[in-house]
Amino acid sequence: MYRKTELLAPAGSFEILKAVIHAGADAVYAAGNRFGARAYAANFTTEEMLAAIDYVHLKGKKLYLTVNTLLKEREIHELYDFLCPFYEAGLDAVIVQDMGVLHFIRNNFPDLPIHASTQMTVTGAYGAKLLLANGCRRIVTARELSLAEISHIYQMTGAEIESFVHGALCYSYSGQCLLSSMIGGRSGNRGRCAQPCRLPYEFCETPGKSMTRRQQENYPLSLKDLCAISLIPELIESGVHSLKIEGRMKQAEYAAGVTGIYRKYLDLYEDNPRQRYQVSDEDYQKLLDLGNRCGFTDGYYKKHNGRDMVTFHKPSHEKNQGHGQFIIPKNAAHREKEKIKGILRLSINNPASLVLEYKGIQAEVTGSIVQNAQKQPLARQTVLEKMAKTGNTPFQFGQLEVELEENSFLTVGALNELRRAGIDRLTELILQKYRRQLPDNPLAAQNGQKASGNIPSCNQQNQDVTMQRRQPCEQPLETTLPLSVLTETLEQFAVSLKQPEAARIYLESSALSRNRLCRELANLTAKAHKAGKTCYLALPHIFRMETVKWYETNWQQISEAADGYLVRNLEELSFLQEMGVPPARIQGDYPLYVFSREAIRGWEELSLQQYTLPVELNARELRDLGSGGEMIIYGYQPVMFSAQCLLKNINGCSHKENIFYLKDRYGKLFSVKNYCEGCYNIIYNISPLALFHQLREIKMIQPGSVRLSFTVEDGNELEEVFRLYRQALAGNLDKNSYLDEFTNGHFKRGVE
Repeated sequence: MYRKTELLAPAGSFEILKAVIHAGADAVYAAGNRFGARAYAANFTTEEMLAAIDYVHLKGKKLYLTVNTLLKEREIHELYDFLCPFYEAGLDAVIVQDMGVLHFIRNNFPDLPIHASTQMTVTGAYGAKLLLANGCRRIVTARELSLAEISHIYQMTGAEIESFVHGALCYSYSGQCLLSSMIGGRSGNRGRCAQPCRLPYEFCETPGKSMTRRQQENYPLSLKDLCAISLIPELIESGVHSLKIEGRMKQAEYAAGVTGIYRKYLDLYEDNPRQRYQVSDEDYQKLLDLGNRCGFTDGYYKKHNGRDMVTFHKPSHEKNQGHGQFIIPKNAAHREKEKIKGILRLSINNPASLVLEYKGIQAEVTGSIVQNAQKQPLARQTVLEKMAKTGNTPFQFGQLEVELEENSFLTVGALNELRRAGIDRLTELILQKYRRQLPDNPLAAQNGQKASGNIPSCNQQNQDVTMQRRQPCEQPLETTLPLSVLTETLEQFAVSLKQPEAARIYLESSALSRNRLCRELANLTAKAHKAGKTCYLALPHIFRMETVKWYETNWQQISEAADGYLVRNLEELSFLQEMGVPPARIQGDYPLYVFSREAIRGWEELSLQQYTLPVELNARELRDLGSGGEMIIYGYQPVMFSAQCLLKNINGCSHKENIFYLKDRYGKLFSVKNYCEGCYNIIYNISPLALFHQLREIKMIQPGSVRLSFTVEDGNELEEVFRLYRQALAGNLDKNSYLDEFTNGHFKRGVE
């Protein structure tokens, strides 16, 4: 069945919303004054949002509200009061990232469509299927997907798919970036990204050996802006229903200008899909002039990554003032006002009657009694002129019939009042079909969680990230928490087998090539059993189509070898469920975010019973979650997962996994690993998280277990970490032999 493709535009304010609707947007996405992923945009007040909802509906358009941040336990139930007026007004959908938010909205606002944000990192059919089955109406795909991958999602699920076509690109998979959070406390997951990817870095083979080819090419994490206007036919044919323009931080000139040009070409294609599709050089130049970062890229739709997608130079936002004024394209007939039809009947001794019609909706009003003219009867032209004055209303007469009895008279004021009453009634009837009533017994109210005014703020002041030789805990812990160990190399795995405290070992799937993994996993699991431990396979951080196909093909061997699985994304969770793996054998990792008890309930409904505590919450916020979950207490935290490859972009692809370094402007080094079989990079934090001196406070949080996460460490470094862990358990940490440099992460400071 043919579906008209939606053009979805951004709006950071009411004025921009009007501009993009005027330019031809079918729908607009915007944020209220809370919970949006652009916390520093102007955004909409409640009153503005309500007016905006009515404005777009009167024009037959839609408005989607972004609620696409992670909400803490003390915040999430403020959602009820926040969403109530928008729900009642007929908000068309909410865009969400947080599983807790999804669960809460689905239960408390049952008729409100939910769109899965790109920050949910949906990269395939498994993840899309899981979300569709659990309340999502639409899937916003990860920006990294190819046309083939999008087509596969559509073919396998029939999902309503939304994909980005224009605007800024993140270097990391959206929702998987903690760089801004870890180095400055401004979390992208909370709408406060400081964009550290736009800063200069030097790529190094070793800490002292630079691989940057040209001194000026020191922006390897800064991607060019996306421009996929030439791919509109292929996107639509791949199953994309909504073409999304990025830019809620941009001005009206940019948002409306880009929207108008995309409107022109979307109309050209849909009006005649068989005609040869081509974007003119003039229109492409207009898009460049409206704003770009060192030119455009058509993104990942036809390639996995590449040097030509990166700015390398300082990513200034280039704009040509000569093309600053936006003009609506001539072939895009989108008027400022909506045309209505009217019939005005003026008959002596009868009430004046006005019938208005708009898109099948009819309103009828009556006014004052029409008099027999004593002097000057009404002239038809006068009536037409007075009725045409629709003022600030969203309507204008496209057609008005006047049935005027001879010698009729009505005051101008009475005519004006009749027109106003008619338009008011028509407006009311149009909006009536969008209005909703709140459920009589919302779950939030039943649970006593509605009164947000009694909930204190969770914001914490930022503290220093890197700590030096902190005081150790003085007393031994009464009980020992179960210990899990994540290992990314066979050396780390072998050392961990010898540690009596370790109960569960996660073996990173990339520790072996895929062929060796099939052959040797059973043997490694047997070694773990001999040492009195269980062996879980840590599935890849990124689980895209080619990787999925390999696991589907080799699943029998894998499933017979591992005790369980550590999953990092929705794709893997859904995949394991379809493979029949019981929930008791599935451990969720921290990217399956659990910021609230509502999120825990949401994941439980998806049959994820074991989860990892978030790395962005402080101690108090972790206590708010209640007991349970696995807590990472040591490790170099991944801060970026990227489809880009730094080695390939700087020096050419080696097809060999290794560790490299990024040096920032302060000389600090971030370790970088390239995972060749899955074709992605992981960038790790400068210093390892180390919370051994916080074990007593950690025990008060009551996690179900704790984890040591090893990434770039060698065997000797592992032995040292285990020694510190044993000292902490015994309450005799030696402050003189503690780690020289480490971070408390967010354990003390949290994020805004």
